[in-house]
Amino acid sequence: MTVDDRFSEDREQERRQRFLGGYESEIITDPVSDWATDFSHVDPVWAADPYPIQDDLRQRCPIAHTDRFGGAWLPTRYEDVSAIAYDTEHFTSRAIIVSNRRPPKELAPVGGAPPISSDPPFHHDARKLLLPAFTKTAVSRQEEGTRAFCHSLIDAFEGRDVVDAAREYAKHIPTRVIAAMLGFPQEDSEKFGSFVENALENINAPQEERIERFTKLSDYLLVQIRDHIDNPRDDLTTYLLNAELQGRKLEPAHVLGTINLLLIAGIDTTWSSVGAALWHLAKTPADRERLVAEPELLPTAMEEFLRVYAPVTMARLVKEDMHWNGVDMKAEDWVLLPFPAANRDPAQFDRAGEVIIDREVNRHVAFGLGIHRCVGSHLARMELRVALEVWLERIPDFSLHDPAAVTWAASQVRGPRTLPLRIG
Repeated sequence: MTVDDRFSEDREQERRQRFLGGYESEIITDPVSDWATDFSHVDPVWAADPYPIQDDLRQRCPIAHTDRFGGAWLPTRYEDVSAIAYDTEHFTSRAIIVSNRRPPKELAPVGGAPPISSDPPFHHDARKLLLPAFTKTAVSRQEEGTRAFCHSLIDAFEGRDVVDAAREYAKHIPTRVIAAMLGFPQEDSEKFGSFVENALENINAPQEERIERFTKLSDYLLVQIRDHIDNPRDDLTTYLLNAELQGRKLEPAHVLGTINLLLIAGIDTTWSSVGAALWHLAKTPADRERLVAEPELLPTAMEEFLRVYAPVTMARLVKEDMHWNGVDMKAEDWVLLPFPAANRDPAQFDRAGEVIIDREVNRHVAFGLGIHRCVGSHLARMELRVALEVWLERIPDFSLHDPAAVTWAASQVRGPRTLPLRIG
């Protein structure tokens, strides 16, 4: 048996103490009074349908502010979202999920989930480490298994006329893929779903509760990492354990943070994208019928679904007090980067609020902008394409069973959490 002292109990306690630093802000859960001055991206109204709110703000208050979460900003114009995404001088990525706790400044430039939480110059090498696993060639090796798995999920629907496409289909596809890539047990898939929801939702829960949830995730990851130390295999976890930066193996916080990122982001973004696409097709028979009749149009339609229903809103922290584009930002203010709002800006896209499944020019930003553009975009596209191809082949006729029963995640990754569809 080999021992890697990077993941000893003592080192783990040191790591957790570092992350428990920073400071907390007051938790505010009152209903939103004015979206321009008191917004909350986890408010039920926003979760149900944020687009009218974003359109209104873009006209009357393009950079909204709230005192919630200790102070946060919400730009809604494409040009502002893009400018902040590219500006690593004035904004840090050391924390990318808005909550009521700022992590300690000392976490920069690595952050808690490298490379997405990393600042330059560290970010460059941390991102470069992951690129080989997410090339088109590497991703293509996952397609056959993904397609077979999608068929098996639909096989399980036999004899039923109503299914929850979010919980029984969309959720499981990226879960299986990322578990296989990390070398984690497939039978733990239900745990992964709860880890995702605990990490990204319920951000207004008491800090003790959130810390307890994150501790469960860290404990699980440590079990998997220690198993890989004892039993190395050809997967991403073993790769990260052996990887080096500047001649040294990765720090334990780097390994844990990157696996955390791959597990959480790798599942929720695709789960949300597949669910949103099926939701649209269920309520839009003309688009559904056209894609069934013209399957070759799916890659184009898929990009439009990514534009209109982009799932991800990223975040930054302001480095120092400054006047930025007409507003006075304070050090440690949160700044949300709502890529969904940028994708619906009429200054950037013709007929921005419409879903045009044969849109020819579509430079959407569903995968982000700047140095943190999603490293897994090829994987996400493959999973989304295969999921829709198999569903439309096997279930060409489907509709919303009860539109009022559809629920959406109240977090920075928005997608259907329950999606009852009538099939057949």
